[in-house]
Amino acid sequence: MVFNNPNITSSFHNSVLIVVLGTLINVTMTILASYAFSRKNVYITKKIMPFVIFTMYFSGGMIPSYLLIKKLHLYNTFWVMIIPGAVSAWNLIIMRTFFQSNVPMELQEAAIIDGCNDIAIFFRIALPLSAPIVAVMVLFYGVGHWNEFFNALIYLDDRKKYPLQLFLREILIQNISQDNVSGPAADQQIIGQSIRYSLIIVATVPVLMIYPFLQKYFVKGIMIGSLKG
Repeated sequence: MVFNNPNITSSFHNSVLIVVLGTLINVTMTILASYAFSRKNVYITKKIMPFVIFTMYFSGGMIPSYLLIKKLHLYNTFWVMIIPGAVSAWNLIIMRTFFQSNVPMELQEAAIIDGCNDIAIFFRIALPLSAPIVAVMVLFYGVGHWNEFFNALIYLDDRKKYPLQLFLREILIQNISQDNVSGPAADQQIIGQSIRYSLIIVATVPVLMIYPFLQKYFVKGIMIGSLKG
């Protein structure tokens, strides 16, 4: 019954597309930005980093963000689920710390002596050494996109563009409002609860299938940003 609902199948496809494309953009931009911030010879990063940290504590608020999305013509488009949060300041700091601690300047200086430029150092040295943190970023961004429903609730009007979590929210609210139903409608209530729980499983299984492959990198990625005495 869950998969026979056209809204569920379309929203499932929307969520998969958002996760795949959004995670690809997120990870790519985070890698490039964090590598630039990790280089000590890029002096302008010291002036920009406080502004990045500032966004972790303060924001413009919901109404200014809504007006900005409207001005950028992103309202009710697929990209509104991806572009506004293309880079997470927290993930950028974690990845910058990884590059600083695992790609030492001595190794980069040796590569420069051998004739490598910044692009060659990034692709031949830094990126191959960053497989654990890339896996962690894929997990963080992917799960975040998969569970996202609030931006869709605010910025999407077309139901054909809804992600799975937004339809799950609607079904949960509808069932909660019908919890007090009794009498002849009791059987319908049981069916409604079964559909609700089935949909929760459908929304959870993809993450449970991906997590075991990235679990070994998870703890290491979490400990990268910790302080070392």
